[in-house]
Amino acid sequence: MSVLSIENSYRLLWLGRYSERVYTGLRSFAEKFDSMTGASDSESKRDFTKNYCFDKDNPESIHYSLLRAYDNAIVLRDEIGSDTFSYIQLALYEMKKAESSAAPLLQLQKIIDNIVAFWGMADDRIEDENIRGIIKLGKRIERVDLYARMNMSNEDLRREVRRLSYRIARTGLTYDKDALAEMNILVGANNINRSEVVRLVESLI
Repeated sequence: MSVLSIENSYRLLWLGRYSERVYTGLRSFAEKFDSMTGASDSESKRDFTKNYCFDKDNPESIHYSLLRAYDNAIVLRDEIGSDTFSYIQLALYEMKKAESSAAPLLQLQKIIDNIVAFWGMADDRIEDENIRGIIKLGKRIERVDLYARMNMSNEDLRREVRRLSYRIARTGLTYDKDALAEMNILVGANNINRSEVVRLVESLI
């Protein structure tokens, strides 16, 4: 297990977070896009797609998150390997193709495929367990955050908190154990205080 600098540990965590943000964001986009039916929704679809997917200056957009994932991945190329990094590159290439396409859904699906391939390659090719673990931890933190914000089902949110609890204990990172314990109690309730879950997951590390 390698000794990582604080800066690189932080970058790995955010590589995991931003890659998850792209993945879940695009899945959510596809569901909302499909629900817009009829000619009256054509302009709404175009505006929604432009703002949510392609506005790279908007921190809420998919393009912005993908660029931030790329920024972290390129600095971490020695840690994650060129083969793993290449799938973030490919995802960004598909984003640029989608932006100029009149029917971008195919390229957007390819971005999802490349993010999944990135995670799979990280598992297969990164030998250092700590590096793999921090990327996965970032992914789990972001998923809990997004599932709480996006009103995903209680069971889905509970499952992701369980996965996060398992993952965080396996890394060498310092985290707020009280916040984690409180979050586990919160998601056990029938009526989950989701804003508090967001606050706690953001304060873990």
